[in-house]
Amino acid sequence: MSTNKTQLVTFRLGDDLFAADIFTVERVLRHVKPRPVPDLPPWMEGVIDYEGRVVPVIDLRARFSVEGERPEDARIVVFALEEQWIAMTVDAVQEVTAVDAAQLEPPPKLFRGLARDYLTGMVRRPDGVLVVLNVRHLLTSQERLQLERAVGAGVAQ
Repeated sequence: MSTNKTQLVTFRLGDDLFAADIFTVERVLRHVKPRPVPDLPPWMEGVIDYEGRVVPVIDLRARFSVEGERPEDARIVVFALEEQWIAMTVDAVQEVTAVDAAQLEPPPKLFRGLARDYLTGMVRRPDGVLVVLNVRHLLTSQERLQLERAVGAGVAQ
């Protein structure tokens, strides 16, 4: 009997547990203060230089309205999404875990629109619900264009 397993990198934001497919994760870095770029939404921290690329950094606490302070030992997770790399600040990276495809439940119907697009699904665990993010959809196409323009202008300065 073969089972279809997905490898997930799990991380915390406040008391909540999130995950992303391991194949989208390029690297986990210690948090560094990103370079600010003008005209970005408040949930964009700025950009970092990683592997010779200018990589935009999303503050997931701000993006998901998670209250409280970011811990001093926060991490930046760099995601490789085809031709674009993007980074996200998280409170802590927990572990890599294997999940059976049968455990992955679709997002509840009450999640609609963008909120539903952010999610691949949810996994019930003894320590709570693991929210599996669809990292490719954390930015809308309009936000991607805005980000490209702002980062291009910020780098040119």
